[in-house]
Amino acid sequence: MQRPVRRATHEMQMPDKPTPKDRANAAAGEQAERGRRRGDAGDPRIGTRLKHARLTKGLSLKQVGAAAGCSESFVSKVEHDHVRPSLAMLHRLVRVLEINVAALFDETQHDDSPVVILGPEARPVIRTDPLRRGEGIMLERLIPNARSALLQANIHHVEPGGTSDGKIQHEGEEIGYVLEGELELTVEERVFTLREGDSFYFPSQMAHGYRNVGATLARIVWVNTPPSF
Repeated sequence: MQRPVRRATHEMQMPDKPTPKDRANAAAGEQAERGRRRGDAGDPRIGTRLKHARLTKGLSLKQVGAAAGCSESFVSKVEHDHVRPSLAMLHRLVRVLEINVAALFDETQHDDSPVVILGPEARPVIRTDPLRRGEGIMLERLIPNARSALLQANIHHVEPGGTSDGKIQHEGEEIGYVLEGELELTVEERVFTLREGDSFYFPSQMAHGYRNVGATLARIVWVNTPPSF
């Protein structure tokens, strides 16, 4: 008499469905990767424009470095695109040269229409990297510099650990809105933690800086008036 053969049964475990948080983290990762690719492919050579502005004003490397608070060799490296200055240092350099950061963007000429539409891949970008290991800031220009005498608008893409690396002061006013992520904003001696959905305002003459204190990419719409940044 044959004994019945017992067949081992293996219950198949279905993978857990992704939670809203999982999907949000995945989307943020994809956004960060797209930003890195865009920055690598579309990053203009800002050094050439800085050098042109310096020569136009008849300033030496030493004079610019002394006025901006950095060494002559550092200015030379920036002009040759061998280093990326921090956001705060970049702002000091353009102030010495009496231009603004917007003038460094590689802008495509548009027709004479008063209305300008820019798709995601058409907007110029600039990257800063004060830590020299990819944890910097990418500025995505929303409106052409040549078209606006009153507004300057960018999306700031701030990697985890990314920082302005110092405080900035200039004329005007600014507002912002956090699209995603977390940002620590410092205005004078006050420190504010901003999260997705938060907005802010302050006079630009107040010394200000920021850093990403979160674990994911932070994106902030940032508007200045007049375009003195």
